[in-house]
Amino acid sequence: MKFALQFFVLAGALTFSPAAILGAESSFTRVHVAGKEYVQLGDWARANHFVPHWLNDKKSIQYVHGSKRLVFNLDPRLDRTKAQINGVEVTLSFPIQYEKGIAYISQLDLTKTIRPVLSPPKNARGIKIKSVCLDPGHGGKDPGNRVGSNEEQKYTLLLARDVRDYLENAGLRVTLTRDKDVYVPLDTRPELARKRKADLFVSLHFNSTASSRSRVKGAETYCLTPAGAYSSNSGGKGNTHWVKGNGNDSRNMLLAYEIQKALVTKLDVEDRGIKRARYAVLREAAMPAVLVEGGFMSHPTEGKKIFSAAYRKKMARAIADAILDYKKDVDG
Repeated sequence: MKFALQFFVLAGALTFSPAAILGAESSFTRVHVAGKEYVQLGDWARANHFVPHWLNDKKSIQYVHGSKRLVFNLDPRLDRTKAQINGVEVTLSFPIQYEKGIAYISQLDLTKTIRPVLSPPKNARGIKIKSVCLDPGHGGKDPGNRVGSNEEQKYTLLLARDVRDYLENAGLRVTLTRDKDVYVPLDTRPELARKRKADLFVSLHFNSTASSRSRVKGAETYCLTPAGAYSSNSGGKGNTHWVKGNGNDSRNMLLAYEIQKALVTKLDVEDRGIKRARYAVLREAAMPAVLVEGGFMSHPTEGKKIFSAAYRKKMARAIADAILDYKKDVDG
């Protein structure tokens, strides 16, 4: 679909914290695409000292600044909502626009997707992550996905207990929304985290598919969809309103990034990326929150791993390490 690009220029459009990316006051060429504000990617990259490199016969472009790497798809035959931050796949809220050799990225994605990872938000001095609420998905009358006699609710609880052990050994206080096979309403789960004064909320799940079972595999991590955007799997439908959880947009993204990065690098699983959703447990969370899909129970190999205590402990360690990395990122 072709969109008309409406141009205008604003001064001092973007700056980044010197702690991560050296920001520069500059003029950025901006355009409107289907009513959304976009920034010329090259302007932003130069102002923040990123060097461009073409990839895949100019189907993609990579921007490098020290150890930081951003990759964006430009070819119209590729999914232009798919990008990479330091090797981790992310789904942008809006596709990259590429017209007449110039690439544009939405202002929303710069603010809500790119910036939180490259320039992590810091807590006020003395404010530290001390408490985590883990949410084992499903339970009771809601068993979740089933593969043979294996029910998702069993393995999410076992995983949560392992994550709890690692985090408690690291000195954090950890609570679970359920510690047995009981049903807990979705809207109750983030409320339990709030009442327990949790600093983070992590909901744990496993995927399944009825088709292509031998091919569909991998881990993905969801954080709340920013206001003004559609969720990743919604097909461009649904509401785009601000909700309570959007108060932590930057921290939601950073937490999702740390967890997805850890799963992909430490478990060597297929990277299905960081995605956006308005799940009830994310919408109502008063603290930074994510939902983790640790793999596909339906995949003949990955499923067997999920049912293995040794593999789940390895996954638990990856998730716990990611939470501790997030703590280092944001602690004041």
